[in-house]
Amino acid sequence: MKIHFIAIGGSAMHNLALALANKGYTVTGSDDVIFEPSKSRLNAEGLLPAEFGWFPEKIHNDLDAIVLGMHAKADNPELLKAQELGLTIYSYPEFLYEQSKNKTRVVIGGSHGKTTITSMILHVLDYHKIDVDYMVGAQLDGFDRMVHLTQENDFMVLEGDEYLSSAIDRRPKFHLYKPNIALLSGIAWDHINVFPTYEKYLEQFRIFVDSIVKGGSITYNEEDLEVKKVVEASENTVRKLPYVTPEYSVVDGVTLLQTPEGLMPIEVFGKHNLSNLAGAKWICQNMGVDEDDFYEAIASFKGASKRLEKIAESTSSIAFKDFAHSPSKVAATTKAVKEQYPGRKLIAFLELHTYSSFNPEFLKEYKGALDAADEAIVFYLPESVAIKKLKEVTPSQISEAFQRNDLRIFTDSASFHQFVNDKDYKNSIVLFMSSGNYGGLDLGSVTNRIGKLKF
Repeated sequence: MKIHFIAIGGSAMHNLALALANKGYTVTGSDDVIFEPSKSRLNAEGLLPAEFGWFPEKIHNDLDAIVLGMHAKADNPELLKAQELGLTIYSYPEFLYEQSKNKTRVVIGGSHGKTTITSMILHVLDYHKIDVDYMVGAQLDGFDRMVHLTQENDFMVLEGDEYLSSAIDRRPKFHLYKPNIALLSGIAWDHINVFPTYEKYLEQFRIFVDSIVKGGSITYNEEDLEVKKVVEASENTVRKLPYVTPEYSVVDGVTLLQTPEGLMPIEVFGKHNLSNLAGAKWICQNMGVDEDDFYEAIASFKGASKRLEKIAESTSSIAFKDFAHSPSKVAATTKAVKEQYPGRKLIAFLELHTYSSFNPEFLKEYKGALDAADEAIVFYLPESVAIKKLKEVTPSQISEAFQRNDLRIFTDSASFHQFVNDKDYKNSIVLFMSSGNYGGLDLGSVTNRIGKLKF
């Protein structure tokens, strides 16, 4: 097959392009800008466009299909040419469904935890040398890429994102996968730019549960009341399999998981990650992995990239970075680190830069999110707010939202970077939370001061 990618440089898109090339497809693509590591990875496989930009002449009738990335706009010249020629145009999730429609599809959904749960499942399967197709939203140790596609594998494991599919397909991605086996980890309002009310956001998860193939199953976190209500209210004829956080304890900075064979030390920590582990266990069992084999494999799981990832450690200090930016993720991550190291000072840095985090109504959701930290610092750039064409957000609004009197707030990169670089981190646990880069902060130099560099 000949496939052309419009916006090939995206994290998900370039991984799919690599997977298809590996499968033997002829792959071409375009993009107006491509950053690392996508650029080097595409170049290594001969898939990097010769020049950046959009070139309608690349679109012709010999192409079997177009894959349209979320980065491409509805007036993209290549998209318009493809529409004019009547070519088959897929969004990223539509194409993944086409590749997996004759397989058993396992879809992991939820506002939080889906990347970690998908990663746990893939780690266990890989440990036991069980081959599956997959798509996951993070780079995993031991895996060459984030997407893997074959003709022969029976299962396809998919991380089910609730964000929109493309500029011309406004359906959430996880509505398109039609799972045979599904999981729902949690529901907490997010993506306010496309789901302006909580009810509208909640409706997407109802549709997801109803999209499960009849006779399939939904494994769900019954400790999340919204998840419980959505799943139990669904009239879809599927098996409903609840899970809860397993028993565990923390001793000298080590989390011990209660198993049928007794306490077992594990690498990940925090109640939210133990809940994720419970969900992953049930999914693996549904896929034929027995309980003992799951525990044997999960003991060596160190976490997904940027999800409570340890980046530096010395005898007196440890630094973590986490993708957390939404209120529920920030709260869960901060509590997890404090629970793991109760006797140490916790310094938490949070960058706000998503569309949702600058909305005055959504800001209220951050109340108490940083309470577990001994010292809490928030950084955001007013120019980021302006770029998103939103109303000005003031430091007083941020302070009022978090409801923490000693919250430090920085609104320019220079002063924030100086504060971070001058900080004394002795006898502390340091937590960096963001899906951005803190205004260009050299995180490597900071963590090098804290301890041995881990990345």
